[in-house]
Amino acid sequence: MQLPTGATVAVADGEKLVLFRNTGHEMLPKLTVFTGAEVDGDHPGADTGHHSSSANPDEAKVDHHGFAVGVADLLNRRVLSGDIAQLVIIAPPGTLGELRKHYHQKLTAVLMTEIGKELTGHSVADIEKAIAAA
Repeated sequence: MQLPTGATVAVADGEKLVLFRNTGHEMLPKLTVFTGAEVDGDHPGADTGHHSSSANPDEAKVDHHGFAVGVADLLNRRVLSGDIAQLVIIAPPGTLGELRKHYHQKLTAVLMTEIGKELTGHSVADIEKAIAAA
């Protein structure tokens, strides 16, 4: 897929979010990290089907879902403020599923594609390849 100049790419998992902006051309993207991607991951019970308790001590899963809600909140705010006009989201399938539950209608309107892969911690070249293949 071609990535328009100025498009935002959000690469997330259950613990980390990195935002990139395409500072290159549509045919030859160049992803540049930009700051301000602090996520409020304190959303307990974000996924009501996975509460942690003594019977189900999967605290990590609850934390990951809470982080995904925080990512969706941050992206929604950025779209509503006009900071994001075109968006690609790359995240593992489980994280994408949780993100989708919290997309604002305007975020959905600017969402170009979602890529269901774990690419946090990968090189920019790997991320650009995944986008080109989408």
